[in-house]
Amino acid sequence: MSSSASSNPPDPGAYAYPLLIKQLLHTSLAVRPEQEIVYGDNVRYDYRTLHARISQLAGLLQSLGVKPGDAVAVMDWDSHRYLESYFAVPMIGAVLMMVNIRLAPEQIAYTLNHSGARVILANREFLQVLEGIDEQLPDLRTRILLDDEGGQLPEGFATEYEAGLKQAEPVSSFPDFDENTRATMFYTTGTTGLPKGVYFSHRQLVLHSLAAMAALGSAATQGRLHRDDVYMPITPMFHVHAWGVPYVATLMGIKQVYPGRYLPGRLLELIAREKVTFSHCVPTILHMLLAHPAAADTNLRGWKVIIGGAALPRALAQQALARGIDIFGGYGMSETCPVLTLAQIDTEALAGSDEALSLRTKAGIPIPLVDLRIVDEDMNDVAHDGTATGEVVVRAPWLTQGYLHNPDASAALWEGGYLHTGDIGNIDTGGYLRVTDRIKDVIKTGGEWISSLALEDIISMHPSVSEVAVIGIADAKWGERPLPLVVKHAGSELTESEIIELVTARSRSGDISRYAIPERVRFVDSIERTSVGKINKRKLRDLHDQPTGETGT
Repeated sequence: MSSSASSNPPDPGAYAYPLLIKQLLHTSLAVRPEQEIVYGDNVRYDYRTLHARISQLAGLLQSLGVKPGDAVAVMDWDSHRYLESYFAVPMIGAVLMMVNIRLAPEQIAYTLNHSGARVILANREFLQVLEGIDEQLPDLRTRILLDDEGGQLPEGFATEYEAGLKQAEPVSSFPDFDENTRATMFYTTGTTGLPKGVYFSHRQLVLHSLAAMAALGSAATQGRLHRDDVYMPITPMFHVHAWGVPYVATLMGIKQVYPGRYLPGRLLELIAREKVTFSHCVPTILHMLLAHPAAADTNLRGWKVIIGGAALPRALAQQALARGIDIFGGYGMSETCPVLTLAQIDTEALAGSDEALSLRTKAGIPIPLVDLRIVDEDMNDVAHDGTATGEVVVRAPWLTQGYLHNPDASAALWEGGYLHTGDIGNIDTGGYLRVTDRIKDVIKTGGEWISSLALEDIISMHPSVSEVAVIGIADAKWGERPLPLVVKHAGSELTESEIIELVTARSRSGDISRYAIPERVRFVDSIERTSVGKINKRKLRDLHDQPTGETGT
């Protein structure tokens, strides 16, 4: 092809079609306008109404002075209002800032100030938190009340959400602008230092939605998302866009169910009543649901559940499969929008139960457009043999380009031109990733690296173990030694020696190094977690890493 042919300019009348969040609404409005959006027992409406309410919310925000580039914060449970905000805020060129409602009040104040939020949509249930930090928020000029029960408008609030929508002049046509415009932001929930702001553009969110939809829809049977599914998130909408699935569900025109606050009995009731078929959550939430008394009488067969945020334990996977749940792992992080891999299994592999269970509990294979590598300290690739480990580094068109107002952390994140996840893992010959640990959580004992996740997986298989976390504690002879922290099932008489014997037996069979055999086990009532349900190993080490001889069982 000649250079002149390859450089022909587009026709002046051609539409460039920028990748903007508003474009995700076209298909559902065209082919599934009657499909439902449900919020608990309070709200039920169709996609036509969704679009109308998005236009009304956009008009309300503009009437209150929101301009392109302004940060609009939301503090709410999972709701139809949050879904409307996912679209209306970025569609007027503003930035949706999702407040982690589980952070400490002073951290919430920090994230609101750091993000530059001028407007907040706040659920009545969080008014006490806002009142407590009000003096720390000098730039927060406008407050909108989100209210399920009705009541007097608090002092300092411009309007109540529903009243404001009714009074607003709807936006009739949303503008085009640069697809690289910032659309969303939120703050990481790491266990060290201040929360770090990550942000994503319209282009990134559209590409993430398309790639996730392609991956989920390309599966033959297992782990497949299709238009007849009913979607309910059980991952907070403030956390990494609820893994981006609300955007995918809206793009596909799928029925969506938003549960509000996560109460186990309520979630199970909604699954049964609304015939929910697709969800995602961390292991803790699924464990809580399956242990709830109402689970025994709830038909969960055919429910598809992605497990992320932490490794999927084999014991939990077996328990879910026994209930007919199509359970499988996924992998990503706040900085990756988040989905990078999904543990979807080819049809022939499903026939072998042992192989299928192993694959389901891995992080999975990369979704389209993800360039994922396992590298050594010099950024050289390690063998894809299912054994050799290294750091997981990635490229994809939707990864955050840095941390807000934090150039040093941004440079470290992208050192060498790949995003560094801080996770250690291996890739097998079939391309499946298994994350074996966080770099900071790997236990070095006797000169050998021990995976805390592998040890947790073994211990979790004991029928009397409800939950387990393994941390490394200081040891004068070996440097570090593994300490399992175990929550027993109620009424169990599980002993320390039984846990040690279990690991010893697996060591003899070659499943884990002999250096992983613990000398001690501590039984605990609960395991500390972060605000999004991940095991907080830093806090566990602070609590339990005592000098040898001081840690009992």
